[in-house]
Parts: sequence; structure tokens; C-alpha cells
Amino acid sequence: MKAILVLQDGTYFSGNSFGSQGETFGEVVFNTCMTGYQEILTDPSYNGQIVAMTYPLIGNYGFNDIDKESYKPHAEGFIVREGCDTPSNWRASMSAEDYLIKSGIVGIKDIDTRALTKHIRKFGSMFGIISTECFDIKKNIMLIKEKALEKRKLVREVSTKEMYRIEGNGKRVAVVDFGVKRNILRSLKERGCDIYVFPSDSSIDSILSVNPEGIMLSNGPGDPEDLTDVVENVKKLIGKKPIMGICLGHQLLGMSLGIKTYKLKFGHHGGNHPVKDLTTGRIYITSQNHNYALQESSNEEIQVTHLNVNDGTIEGFRHKRFPILSVQYHPEATPGPQDSNYIFDQFIKMMEV
Repeated sequence: MKAILVLQDGTYFSGNSFGSQGETFGEVVFNTCMTGYQEILTDPSYNGQIVAMTYPLIGNYGFNDIDKESYKPHAEGFIVREGCDTPSNWRASMSAEDYLIKSGIVGIKDIDTRALTKHIRKFGSMFGIISTECFDIKKNIMLIKEKALEKRKLVREVSTKEMYRIEGNGKRVAVVDFGVKRNILRSLKERGCDIYVFPSDSSIDSILSVNPEGIMLSNGPGDPEDLTDVVENVKKLIGKKPIMGICLGHQLLGMSLGIKTYKLKFGHHGGNHPVKDLTTGRIYITSQNHNYALQESSNEEIQVTHLNVNDGTIEGFRHKRFPILSVQYHPEATPGPQDSNYIFDQFIKMMEV
């Protein structure tokens, strides 16, 4: 079945349906990972976004019931150059096509993803529609404009609705779930942590009621500026307990310390981003998924610890007075290299002081 991808500026790509039939809307971003497409689709940070894979062949090792980063896929749509119909891997339980249909994800294949990526790099990420129903460009552009005005609460859509516990014998950690990836929880669990996962809108009293030895602010989707109430909560936590932020949690933690955020032209999405640890001089290859970043701060108590080698954006900071550790990238990877697992060890040590 034919399908079409239409961008808000009128650019369009004709291809074939890949997955469910119908129509889907979202912000179109590209991801440079060669593998890990199942983890990408199930990453809650992609809620509200249509993901284009730059690697030309997707689906060759299939999908399974294990490599999930959440309870369900959260990407709004999927774009590939070529979809593999005959996956070959002993762990595979279904093809990419079957998984997308089962999950209700509308996708498109057989388009020039390189041309799409170059367009986004030149003009910035933008909203778009994938459709197997309407091929009228003007009607699709009008629909994009209408949907772009809608304000979704992306974090609340993916956050847990109730607190739950993952028992351990080690440090007691309260994780505020803005769209937490399972491997963040696994990384804490591997270090013996006793984990309490809280909804994104939890009160300070409820978080502190479990007497945590440390607080983790997780990754998640959307613009941090939409979460002003969360920022006010985080302000009240500073100095009370050791805090670590990842991705959106990093941005919210920075905002609570007076640092402003801004939107990147086309974001960082992939598993090959070089980051320099300024404390050691070492370069790490990192997994990233974010459209926003922290601006430089004049606050002398903020020590920038990591910078992106490609564009110089802030990738991590510490506080000189309070036990605060924060990174923009994903130290838990999945998908991506595992170079930065040491960040979790630093968090554990910070709770021991």
C-alpha cells in the first residue's frame, strides 16, 4: 500500500506503507543508530515524535519481547529506507512489519531518508504527517497546522500513574519518572539499589516520605519549559538529598538552578555522539535523544563537567556546594555504547558521602 510523508513546510516523500495503515502526526526527527530500533521505538522520550532512521536497512534482526525500554512503543511513527521482511536472529519473535502492525504504529518505507535527513539538518526538525489515506499535500499541511496548535502533556502520558518499588538491599533511590527507560532502572538495580519510582507530578512530601538516600530525575519527552511546576518542586529538593539528572531530568535540574534552556536546530538522536569529560580529558561515545539543551550559566557554583565534541553543547554539570550530578546524554545507553556506565557509580559514591 502506498504511503506519504508530508512536512509542515510542504516538502513531501512518497513511499510504501510500513506497519499499520492510517495517519499519524508528530515532530519528525532522525536517529543515527545502526541498531537498537526496538529500544528507540519504546523509549518514552520519543512520545510525540516520528522517528526517521538514517541507517538504510532496518529490521534485519527482528523484534522480541525482551529488548523493550518501556511497557509499549511511544514513537508516533517510523520512517525507514528499506524494511527487512526476513529477519534472522535466534532471539527474534516477529518482523518489524508485524511489530509495527501489532503496536498500531504507522510507518513509511522506500523513501530517500538521506534527503530527508539533509532537509531536517538544513531547516530544522519540524512537524509532519505519515498517511496511507490522504495524499492531498495541501490538506495534509492544513492538518499539520491544526495539530501543531494542540498542547499535549507528553510527560504525563508516559509517566507512571502510581508509585511502585523495585526492591534491593543497597542505597534507597527515589526515581521521578518523566518517561524513565527501563535500563536506567536496571542500571540502578545492578548496583543493588532499593528503588521507588514516583509519578512526574509527585509532591515533595511523598518523595521524601520513603527517606531516599538519593533522588534520580529521569529522561522524558517534550519541552522542559512546559514543566514549571516540576522545576519548583526540584528547587525544594536541592540540598536535601543527593540528586542525579538524566536528559530531561538534567534540563529540569539545570532550570531549578537558574539555567535557561533552548531548542536545538535538529536535536541529538543517536548512539555515536562524542562527549568530552572535562574532569579527565577523556572522550566517550554516547547515546543521546534530546531536542533541548542548557545554556551557559554565570552561576559560579555550577561546574560544567561534559561538553559535546560536535557542537560544544553542555552535556553534564556538577554543583560545587550541593551533591548534584547531571548529564544530558544517556549513560544507560540501550541502544548505544556502554562507555558511560561509570556515571551511575559516581551517583552511588555521592550517596555514600
